[in-house]
Amino acid sequence: MSDESPLKVVLYWHMHQPEYRDLRTGMYHLPWTYLHAVKDYTDMVAHLEANPDARAVVNFAPVLLEQIDDYAKQVRDYLESSQVIQDPILAALAEPVLVSDEEQRVSLVKACMRANEERLIKRFPAYEMLVEFAKWTIKHPASQTYISDQFLIDLLVWFHLAWMGETVRRTDRRIKHLVEKAHNYNLQDRHDLVTVIGEVLSGLIGRYRKLAETGRIELSMSPYAHPIMPLLQDIGSAAEAMPDVQLPALENYPQGEDRVRWHIEQGRACFERYFGFTPDGCWPSEGSISDATLGLLAEAGIRWTASGENVLRNSLKRHNVPGLTEEDGWLHSGYQYSDNGLACFFRDDGLSDLIGFTYANWHADDAVANLINHLENIASVCKDEQGTIVPIILDGENAWEYYPENGYYFLSALYKSLAEHPGMELTTFSRCLDGNIPLKPLPRVVAGSWVYGTFSTWIGDHDKNRGWDMLGEAKHVYDKVMASHRLNNEQRDRATRQLAICEGSDWFWWFGDYNPEESVSNFEHLFRQHLSNLYQFLGAEPPAYLSESFTHGSGAPAMGGTMRHGRESE
Repeated sequence: MSDESPLKVVLYWHMHQPEYRDLRTGMYHLPWTYLHAVKDYTDMVAHLEANPDARAVVNFAPVLLEQIDDYAKQVRDYLESSQVIQDPILAALAEPVLVSDEEQRVSLVKACMRANEERLIKRFPAYEMLVEFAKWTIKHPASQTYISDQFLIDLLVWFHLAWMGETVRRTDRRIKHLVEKAHNYNLQDRHDLVTVIGEVLSGLIGRYRKLAETGRIELSMSPYAHPIMPLLQDIGSAAEAMPDVQLPALENYPQGEDRVRWHIEQGRACFERYFGFTPDGCWPSEGSISDATLGLLAEAGIRWTASGENVLRNSLKRHNVPGLTEEDGWLHSGYQYSDNGLACFFRDDGLSDLIGFTYANWHADDAVANLINHLENIASVCKDEQGTIVPIILDGENAWEYYPENGYYFLSALYKSLAEHPGMELTTFSRCLDGNIPLKPLPRVVAGSWVYGTFSTWIGDHDKNRGWDMLGEAKHVYDKVMASHRLNNEQRDRATRQLAICEGSDWFWWFGDYNPEESVSNFEHLFRQHLSNLYQFLGAEPPAYLSESFTHGSGAPAMGGTMRHGRESE
């Protein structure tokens, strides 16, 4: 960068949840999609709306968009025509009559305790009191028969109030009233809360679309069901960054390249359905790339993609690309991959992880000042470089429950300070390319992801490998049935979509005994359910092993759902 040009900073937020629905029944097994929607996705768009000079790139996994849309429709249908909501926790909040079965009631009580204890439970004394009593009932099972309707109603209301977006909590009079009331909620209170949830869900996607249409943000896509594309194309690519990796018995995923093309095509179709235009960029699931994957992205007309810092470091070392020093600006540059026209950007892990893991316990102004100081240092080091760009990339939902008020003060200060800084420019990847930012050559890459620069989070562990073998066996059955032409078009489409869900990255993330036991159990069970559904959609008998758990977590249990990147709450 020159002394006259500002430092280009790209904030890239990735919104991602796997498919929690049972596609046979329509029932949601886990509530994280709608909870993150009303808490995090609505806050993230509200902060962008409130700061006209802010710019960012936002990515939605296609299966997440479809679930948000489905939830919005379900709540609307419930409010307008009393249709049943296919999520047990949200339905319990909405339905006038509570479940009477003791086991179901205890299950609801446990579900309503899944919130960050420090930031979401202890913040509200009334909710904290309910949770403390709930803990006591769990420790004393004989007391559970005395769980009253009013206790369960108040706990359900507070669970949803705690998961409500801070920007909604501060502006919606109905939510303010419910917080002030604190206890003894009635059916009208529950109806009001469900109405707010429905309004948030119904307007959410359109709010992001409007910001994109007015040039305030850039929207990008991911492959449809969030698969690790390099592993679908070539399981052996895991060895590029991990030469000693133990691979599954499955030597190669059958017709993996065709499956990756399908995920890219369907991801784009889903994006266009909700946003009305074709995206320039693609966040490959978990930042996972390889030479083969980048080739398919370029073939699909993708203009830019992004990955992790360690992928770039490994690639520059392996292929002897000059410029591997901080002074040479190796990280804070855009790259031209091969000669296919695809631009690649790489995450500044240090700055991104400060937001994701460190700043939550800082005063917001101090945190933003610290980040800006780091950026000013980068600008100084790269003052003689042309085209310096700092990509800050992280999940758009998982960090905020660790921040006071869901990151309200931090995000407000972040956008304001960066937008007003005379030496910095909040921008997007496409704007950088439109401005002809110089790109450094990157002839090849070492296959890897944004997690450690490897695929160790999804393959190499005994249980993860078992998951790949189970998926591979199901794919062989799928191929045989499809070749037989015995399914009609509707049946083929349903089976193909179910296969895509099974190919998602999240199931493999959770397999292994180092994760919390409850989270592993939830995701492992859902993976087996999805595989079982696939066999049944194909008209084939599910293998007996699908009735048995094959992986068990041993990590500490988490109050607050699940864990991502060392974080609670999926």
